[in-house]
Amino acid sequence: MNLHYRIDGEGDRVVVLSDSLGSTLDMWEPQVPALAESFSVLRYDHPGHGSSPLPEARNMESFARELVALLDELGVERVSFCGLSLGGAVGMQLALDAPERVDRLVLCCTSMRFATPEFWEERIAAVRRGGVEAVADTVLERWFTPEFPDVRRYREMLVSTPAEGYARCCEALREWDVRGRLGAVRAPTLVVAGSDDPSTPTPELEAIAAEIEDAGLVVLEPARHLANVERATEFNDALVAHLAA
Repeated sequence: MNLHYRIDGEGDRVVVLSDSLGSTLDMWEPQVPALAESFSVLRYDHPGHGSSPLPEARNMESFARELVALLDELGVERVSFCGLSLGGAVGMQLALDAPERVDRLVLCCTSMRFATPEFWEERIAAVRRGGVEAVADTVLERWFTPEFPDVRRYREMLVSTPAEGYARCCEALREWDVRGRLGAVRAPTLVVAGSDDPSTPTPELEAIAAEIEDAGLVVLEPARHLANVERATEFNDALVAHLAA
């Protein structure tokens, strides 16, 4: 598989930005100007999202391996990693499976265990029947508070996701569970929560921070799941401070 990617900036240090389920690398546009001044910013589309091909394997270990293969292709030995939701799960898996590749870690609006298998079975069935459009209203309510003004742009991003790519990532999330394992993470870690996020409530981020030694925790408010978009200035300040420490 060849993951679709984009690189901005020319810094010596590389920062990987890893997306939420149902989004593309464009979800990180609010972060690129703040990071590209000092770093090379590597964004990529998850398997079956955006311009990346469908995955064969459907688990987080395979998604982390695909990212390592991309880093190898680019000749990048070590990165700082920032992932949100599904991207955060990839980051946790990467830090567990290939700790030598991760310099610093930022885990945003994510979880050690997302929802229940029954939740994911219903989501998978709905998307395979009716495409991502079938779940778009529900997802967007979870992504943004009612005050957020630019929902249409992100709706277009969401519904452009291929149904089978979305469903296969849901299958990976259905099987995902690293509770009790994150004590092995050694990269300096920042955990970021959205105060009003119904998908990954603050206690789930607090649990991640509690498992990883010396992890920091920032709660952005008001914000739901795409806190990097809704509270971009505060998010960028926390991100840059952690990466530069």
